[in-house]
Amino acid sequence: MRIMAVSLSLVALSACSSPTRYDIVIRNGTIYDGSGSEPVQGDVAINGDTIVAVGDIGQAVGTTEIDAAGLVVAPGFINMLSWAETRLLVDGRSQSDIRQGVTLEVFGEGTSGGPLTAAMKAEIVEQQGDIKYEIEWTTLAEFLDHLVAKGVSPNIASFVGATTVRRHVLGQADREPTAAELDAMRALVGQAMRDGALGVGSSLIYAPAFYAKTPELIELVKVAARHGGMYISHMRSEGNRLLEAVDELITIARASGARAEIYHLKAAGRENWNKLDAVIQKIETARAEGLEITADMYTYTAGSTGLDAAMPPWVQEGGYNAWVGRLRDPQTRRRVLREMTTPTNDWENLYLAAGAEGTLLVGFKSDALKHLTGKTLAEVAKARGQSPEDTAVDLVIEDGSRVQVVYFLMSEENVRRQMSLPWMSFGSDAGSMAPEGVFLKSSTHPRAYGNFARVIGRYTREGVVSLPDAIRRLTSHPAQVLRIKNRGTLAPGYFADVAIFDPARVEDHATYEQPHQYSTGMVHVLVNGVPVLKDGEHTGATPGRVVYGPGRR
Repeated sequence: MRIMAVSLSLVALSACSSPTRYDIVIRNGTIYDGSGSEPVQGDVAINGDTIVAVGDIGQAVGTTEIDAAGLVVAPGFINMLSWAETRLLVDGRSQSDIRQGVTLEVFGEGTSGGPLTAAMKAEIVEQQGDIKYEIEWTTLAEFLDHLVAKGVSPNIASFVGATTVRRHVLGQADREPTAAELDAMRALVGQAMRDGALGVGSSLIYAPAFYAKTPELIELVKVAARHGGMYISHMRSEGNRLLEAVDELITIARASGARAEIYHLKAAGRENWNKLDAVIQKIETARAEGLEITADMYTYTAGSTGLDAAMPPWVQEGGYNAWVGRLRDPQTRRRVLREMTTPTNDWENLYLAAGAEGTLLVGFKSDALKHLTGKTLAEVAKARGQSPEDTAVDLVIEDGSRVQVVYFLMSEENVRRQMSLPWMSFGSDAGSMAPEGVFLKSSTHPRAYGNFARVIGRYTREGVVSLPDAIRRLTSHPAQVLRIKNRGTLAPGYFADVAIFDPARVEDHATYEQPHQYSTGMVHVLVNGVPVLKDGEHTGATPGRVVYGPGRR
C-alpha cells in the first residue's frame, strides 16, 4: 500500500523494446470508475494531471508506483456544499476533507467570495472571528484565483451568491429592487457566469436573502441558465412550509429553464418528519416532467448555523449592528422574545424546531464567551437564571456575532431514506480544517471531519447504500449535475483526481462533544495527478485549481 519511486535499474528491459513508462501507476487496485458499475481489478496510469489508461496496462511501469492491493481506487469526491473558503485562506491543506477523499470543494450557498463593494468588504472584516484575513479581491473570479495563488490542496469551484448580488445592489434593505436595480443584479450574475460560476446559489431563510421574492430569483436564474448554469438553494423553509418551499424551487426551475438542486435536503423539526415522502414525490414528479431537479445532504441528524435562525428576519434588516440596536430596545426585544416562542409559518424558526436542549453552542467570536462552547442553550440559560430566549438575545449582543450553534432537527430514519435516493449527492455544509492552531479556538459540527467517511464507511457497511452507488453519487453524479467536464470519473482523458481507501477501515471519529478528530481509512489522495495524501498523511502539496462552470469565457 506504499508509494515508491521506481528506478530504471529495477525494471527489466526487453532487448527489443522498453516498456511504456508513465508518471504514476496505481497498481492492483479494486477500481470503481464512478459510473456505479461493479468494480474491476486493475491499474490506473497517469501522466501529468491526466489519467491515460485504466485496467490492464501490461508491462508498463510508473516513475512513481502506488500499490493499491486490497484497496478501493475511486475518483476524488465532490463536496457539493463547502464552507472551506475562509479556512483555506489560513491553511490551504484542507486536511479534514482531503483525509476523506474530497478533491473538489464547491462554495456559494447564498453568499460567495464576490462580487464585493467597499462597504461589503468593510462589514466582512468587522465580523471576522477567530480567522483574520485581508480582502485582496473584488470579483468572484479574483477570489478563487487568490485562493489558488496562496496554494490549496483541493480543487475549488463556486456558485455566485444571490445574497451577495442583492447586497451589492440593495444593501441589506427589506424591499424589492427597482427595474434598474434588477438590471444591475442581472449584470453581476452575467459577469460571474462568464468568469466561471456554476450558477446562482441562494439561502432564503436568512436576512437579507429572505427579503427576495420568487420573481426576483427567477430573473437572476434566467441569466445563469443562458450560460448553462443552474440554481441551487437552501430553500425558504425546511420545516413548517417545506412542501411550499419545494414548490418554489420547482417554479424557479421551470420559469428560468435552469436545472435546480436543493441544498442539504431535510425535514426539520419532529412535527415535519412525516413530510419527506411528499417531498420526494414532488421532486420525482418534476423529474418525470423533464425538469432536472436534484438534491444533496449531509449524513447527520443535526444542522449548524447561527442564532439568527432563531429570530425573525425583520429584526435583522440592515445587518448585525442594526439587528443588535433593535434588540437593545426593550419594546422590540419583548416582541422578538414573543415571536421566538410562537409557532409560525412566516419564517423559519430553528429554535422552536430544536428546542433549547437541542441547541448546542459551538462558536463564539468573543474570548469572554468561549468558555460556554459545548454547552446547550438550556444549560447556559439555567446558569444565568433566565429564559433560553433571553439568553439567545443576550449572547448575540454580547458576542458581537450571530453565534454559531448546532441544532438537532432531523430523524435518523429520514437520513437513511434520503441516502437511498439515486439523485442525491453529498455536501458537508462545513469548513475543512485541522485539529490544530486557530481551528481549535472554536468547536464545530462533526460533519466537518466525518461527512464523507460516513457515506463510504458506516452507511455502506450497514447496507443503506451500496459502495458502487455511493461512489457514483460522490463523483460522476455531482460532476454531471454541475456540468463539470473531465472530472468525477476514472477514465482516459479525465483529470487525475483519485481517492484510494480501505473500505473496511474507513470510519468517522468526530463527535458533537469532540468534533476535531480526523476520519481514518483513506490511504492515498491525488489532485490533478499530485499526491496530497500518502499512506494516510498529508504531503503538504497544494495542486488545487479553479474548476469553472460551463459559461466560462
